[in-house]
Amino acid sequence: MSGDRSKSPVPLILSEGFRFFFLAGPLFSIVAMGTWLGWLAVHATGGAFTSLPFVVPPHEWHAHEMIYGYGAAVMAGFFLTAVPNWTGAEPARAVYIAAIAGLWLAGRLALMFSSAIPSVLVMAVDVAFVPVLGIKILLNLIKRPKPQNLIFLGLLALMTIGNVLMHLGWLGAMSDGAGLGARLGLLTLAALIAILGGHVTPAFTRNALLRDGRADGLPLLRARVDKAGTVAAIALAVTVPLGLDERLLAALALAAGVANAIRLQGWRGLSVIDQPILWSLHLGFAMLVLGYLALAAHWFGAPIGGAAALHVIAIGSIGGMTLAVMSRAALGHTGRPLVVARPIAWSYGLVALAALVRSLGQLVMPDRYFTVMMIAGGFWIVALSIFAVIYAPILARPRVDQGQ
Repeated sequence: MSGDRSKSPVPLILSEGFRFFFLAGPLFSIVAMGTWLGWLAVHATGGAFTSLPFVVPPHEWHAHEMIYGYGAAVMAGFFLTAVPNWTGAEPARAVYIAAIAGLWLAGRLALMFSSAIPSVLVMAVDVAFVPVLGIKILLNLIKRPKPQNLIFLGLLALMTIGNVLMHLGWLGAMSDGAGLGARLGLLTLAALIAILGGHVTPAFTRNALLRDGRADGLPLLRARVDKAGTVAAIALAVTVPLGLDERLLAALALAAGVANAIRLQGWRGLSVIDQPILWSLHLGFAMLVLGYLALAAHWFGAPIGGAAALHVIAIGSIGGMTLAVMSRAALGHTGRPLVVARPIAWSYGLVALAALVRSLGQLVMPDRYFTVMMIAGGFWIVALSIFAVIYAPILARPRVDQGQ
């Protein structure tokens, strides 16, 4: 099939879902982060914008685009690649990939230039992306339905609801719709990491150890703990927008943090510390654990800001895990050896560092808000730029084993 696609007049970047979205998502995140930092820089120097191309508050635009722009793009690239492998269904055709890529781009442009577009139209264009993706996934999953896979449709529904809530907030229909929608979308992506990261991290680690002839000390899988970690993560995502008592939310976040910490502890991360393509997965999952525990501490009344806790998850876990998965999947699905270039290993570390600076910086330097934001955002831009430079040729060129 790969050989047939390489001879097609369709651009190779549109031949497989991961090719477009694993490149477009990171590139967009660089632009979005740069836009956010530019706005902050103007205000840091005492200036102000007389007008902006988008009508929503800049910090909410930033949150939305990193969750429903970057996060949703990487999610699409993963599902469009993985689900056909799970079910044996035909991969998405180029016409579909082009259409959904165009829809995703339309959503980004609609948000960016929302001052010139009716708000309801902006909402319709932006919200449509995840449901269209979900329909495609549903059609694939029903070919070989499994309960553990059908849960992803529910999580896609939560992403859609979260996006709708943000738009309803901007339309004035909900007082805190934007905040609720951002938290729902963020914690839904976190739940996806608890599920998918909780599967691939020990599996890939086990495979690597077996290839190296190390049959002792393989990753441990604990079915009950795995279930507890994923159920608590999903429950937290579902309950956060409901306005429940913070003590209940704290208990759920604590359960998610502890259960997933126990899972991570058994995966033998130190045994692959010499392999960045593997330790990056463990690091991203560790950031998920840290984020859940920080959220629990915040809701229990500890002097940890909610935004700081959420950014551990947003940058460290979602950012770190998506970077790890994209860099590995792009190599595997283009027939290349599963060994990342050294600069990619640095990019993994920079994303983790960005999370720590963003989350701890305001505690350490409470009067240096703009400095903290610039450093953390700068680390993100450098990390994703490294990925884009190294992986653009990989994603835009044929498999290296083409015709073999």
